[in-house]
Amino acid sequence: MNLFWGLHWQAIPQHLGAGHHLDNDLDLVIGCVDSRAARAKIHDALTATWCGIAYWLDLGNNADTGQFVLGQPLNRTNRHKAHRLRAVSELFPEIIDPALDDDQQPSCSAAEALERQHPFINQTLANHALALLSRLFRCEPMAHHGGFLNLTSGALVALRAEPKVWKRMRRTVRKPD
Repeated sequence: MNLFWGLHWQAIPQHLGAGHHLDNDLDLVIGCVDSRAARAKIHDALTATWCGIAYWLDLGNNADTGQFVLGQPLNRTNRHKAHRLRAVSELFPEIIDPALDDDQQPSCSAAEALERQHPFINQTLANHALALLSRLFRCEPMAHHGGFLNLTSGALVALRAEPKVWKRMRRTVRKPD
């Protein structure tokens, strides 16, 4: 990406532990985690009142399905933007609920997970996410800001970048009473 767009970005892989903060000089955080608890840590860091990071790209998958969602976390940088892209944690609050984690499932990096996982799910999601970032970098209109992939059916459902869609999603994904 740096060569193609003449950027000078640096990747800074890091683990978010207890009390760890992200550097405010970051433009984009890409989360590729395999638990709701880990995703909740990213959400907490990016929505802290002091945080000024502009974008969060979340990628996650199961054996042959997955999602990629680019959002602008609700923080000091994005709070007053009228057309802010909703983050994955706003659209799907259950995705950051650690109580819903299945501790019986192996980590994505474990050999057992590699055997039960479709061999191309991670690469396919990564390619779609990179294509989405390329539209962002080119300042193209963002008709969608993510998608849901199912390799079994071959379906890719785009997540449209429209407030009406987000509102409808919040109505259908209600918390139990």
